[in-house]
Amino acid sequence: MSLFRRTRMSPLSRPRALSPRWWPLAPALMVTAALHAQAVQQRFDIPPGPLEQVLARFAQAADVPLALQSGKLQGQHSPGLAGSYSVQAGFDALLAGSGYRIGKTASGYVLAPASEAGAPSAAAAPAASGSLPAIQISASADPGEQRWTARDSASTTKTATPLIEVPQSISVVTAERIAAMGATTARDALGYTPGVNISPYGSDSRYDWINLRGFDAYSPGFYLDGLPLRNANSFAVWRTENYGIEQLAVLRGPASVLYGQAGPGGVVNVVSKLPSAEAPRELQVQLGSDRRRQVGADLGGALDADGRLLYRVIGVARDAELPAGGMKNDRLYLAPSLVWKISAATSLTLQAALLRDQGGVYTRTRPLVGSLVPTAIGTTIPSDLYTGNPHFDHFSQDQELFGYRLAHRFDERFAFTQSARVGHMSTDYRAVQTPRFATLNAANPNDPVNFQNLTRNLFGSRESATMFSIDNQLQADFNTGAVRHTVLAGVDYQRSRFDAVSFSGGSAPLLNIAAPSYPNGPFVVPAPYSDNRAVLTQTGIYLQDQIKWNNGWEVTLGGRHDSASSTVDNRLDGSRTSSTDRKFTRRAAVLYHAANGLAPYLSYTESFNPTATVNPLTNQSFGPETGKQTEVGLRYQPPGTNDLYSAALFDLKRQNYISYDANFMPTQKGEIAVRGLELEAVTQPMAALRLTAAYSYTPRAVVTGSSRPAEIGKQAAAVPLHQFSVWGDHRLGNGVRLGLGARYVSATSGNGGGTPVKVPGYTLLDGLLGYDFARWSLALNLRNLTDKRYLTNCDTTASMCYYGDQRSVLATASYRW
Repeated sequence: MSLFRRTRMSPLSRPRALSPRWWPLAPALMVTAALHAQAVQQRFDIPPGPLEQVLARFAQAADVPLALQSGKLQGQHSPGLAGSYSVQAGFDALLAGSGYRIGKTASGYVLAPASEAGAPSAAAAPAASGSLPAIQISASADPGEQRWTARDSASTTKTATPLIEVPQSISVVTAERIAAMGATTARDALGYTPGVNISPYGSDSRYDWINLRGFDAYSPGFYLDGLPLRNANSFAVWRTENYGIEQLAVLRGPASVLYGQAGPGGVVNVVSKLPSAEAPRELQVQLGSDRRRQVGADLGGALDADGRLLYRVIGVARDAELPAGGMKNDRLYLAPSLVWKISAATSLTLQAALLRDQGGVYTRTRPLVGSLVPTAIGTTIPSDLYTGNPHFDHFSQDQELFGYRLAHRFDERFAFTQSARVGHMSTDYRAVQTPRFATLNAANPNDPVNFQNLTRNLFGSRESATMFSIDNQLQADFNTGAVRHTVLAGVDYQRSRFDAVSFSGGSAPLLNIAAPSYPNGPFVVPAPYSDNRAVLTQTGIYLQDQIKWNNGWEVTLGGRHDSASSTVDNRLDGSRTSSTDRKFTRRAAVLYHAANGLAPYLSYTESFNPTATVNPLTNQSFGPETGKQTEVGLRYQPPGTNDLYSAALFDLKRQNYISYDANFMPTQKGEIAVRGLELEAVTQPMAALRLTAAYSYTPRAVVTGSSRPAEIGKQAAAVPLHQFSVWGDHRLGNGVRLGLGARYVSATSGNGGGTPVKVPGYTLLDGLLGYDFARWSLALNLRNLTDKRYLTNCDTTASMCYYGDQRSVLATASYRW
């Protein structure tokens, strides 16, 4: 792979030691603490506006879940709210005279007619006898506990849109779910998400390789808080830390109208943990497989009496090793943030993140012959053979990010938001890789000596990257008769510079399969084959209108024009390659949100992604590749709950990508068609039971256009026909938590669709054993519980296969106050 080719703390909340003789009373104390927390007053400055919007802003500021049925409060106006209130008192003040009241349930706050709301539920008032059900409900509503299900996400619309009203497939994995599953990387956290392949290249310590709906999500990269973490198809790829993540939002399908250049499979937006009125206080210690020792801290709160200055500091220090070679896998991470509520209408959020990684390289790549199928003499390479060299393999990355978000509401109609970020990264990577059998007797190919040793080449790249990105948004909320509009107009800009010096080839000592040794050389390092500097820019102008009628119908229309350019300077030969692409992309959707919680929709979306490949016939760069998708879906959210059930049928095409003929001449004839069905359920059927399930059925994912006729009808990237996953965890009355998950992937024919036999399907089990008491939470997570040996994929072009992750064990102790 080469560069460019490819509230203040109340006295009750202060920490105090709890004597063992008081432990039997811990549940009752937790109930009292939870009830007290609901009565704590906070300072609010909510501007006037439509009542529904004001309620939503109040719930967001209070950081509590709120279920509102769109249109119920149509035409009602609120003067806003200024002063100190408890959550319930705030809702009561806002709804005074409206004919409605907010009631508290185990799942959150729910709007109901005043005649039906009645007295607060058992979750909001003390039980007469302190019975066990009341203890469970109060514990599950602990303000310090993060939510299992997400209420909304700005990742599809860049506006605060409830998930039930998003007319495109989206999955939101919350921090609560990430922690429950024991996921230590972003890709692990997405293992129970439909349409996502988290192991297209097996176990790999370097990056979060994932495929979305059959397409690589590696380039142009993830998003962080709505701004790009851009890469240039090289090894300078921005990394994220799970302990600092509030949500992982996966938007499946083309998304260029809001995000600009992107792959057709979709976009992953990482949402950071930020300051909130409910001050987090947590210290965490982890011990695990491969000598993992990690400490973390998540601290925050108010810096002033009025709660106008809120802070949060997240830190991680890890000392660990990789699964083989005794190589380091160390990390330091620090992420401070500050929210300044300048006025009732203006706020400023400042964010920074510092990451230092020091480690080696761990992959599980094998020759196809000798892993998927036996060699000519019937042998296979042991799956646990380490094929690198700890004396050569090395991966270190330093990155710094700083950004801000300025939000101002002019009045009840207009609001402006500006988000910006700068960043710097340096990467030093080298590895012994690409193992192949060493042919020692060419005269007799079947001589056993030819299957006893592995030859490997050397690869390395020293890279640096700088980036700047900014997104300006103007939102207008207004009515035209009985129709409500949320119009978003935006201009965004990004600029990234990448410098890379890379080498590939050379040689390393032979590796004896039966008796492996890892000497310190000799390593013959070749001269660099690439020494490039690239500058990538993009400017986009976009417009979106979300249109709602009182009867439940909603229409979303959007368009965007982008200008993207790249300049690559080759410092080896002094040449320069430049290209500029301009593209207009569209989206349109219609959705009906019924009073019973059903929401069917139909949507059309587009994407584009520039290419730097030069047409040899014109000496000009080819135009951008494109993507388009038609999707019909159905969501269901039972009224009064945060549960969400989703189903989607999609027809997705990647078009105009570069393919090569038999003479390796590039042409822009490539096309891939993917059709499938995705199902997802994220639910809490009871306060102590949490479930998530996902199913993907992809009957068609084939090349439909190519410069090579032999590729047509085959899969470019391996897409399993079936993927199914389910996770459930249950909190028993004595504080014990039990969790179990299963992930199934069906057989494939590998990348290129030409493996001699099918790459077998596999099922993996994950487990959780936890115990919560007083302020402590203990958890033991096991991924790949049975330590199953399995191949995740094979590549017929490279004749390589990839083994998946081995079993890992993670013990976590968290103290919260």
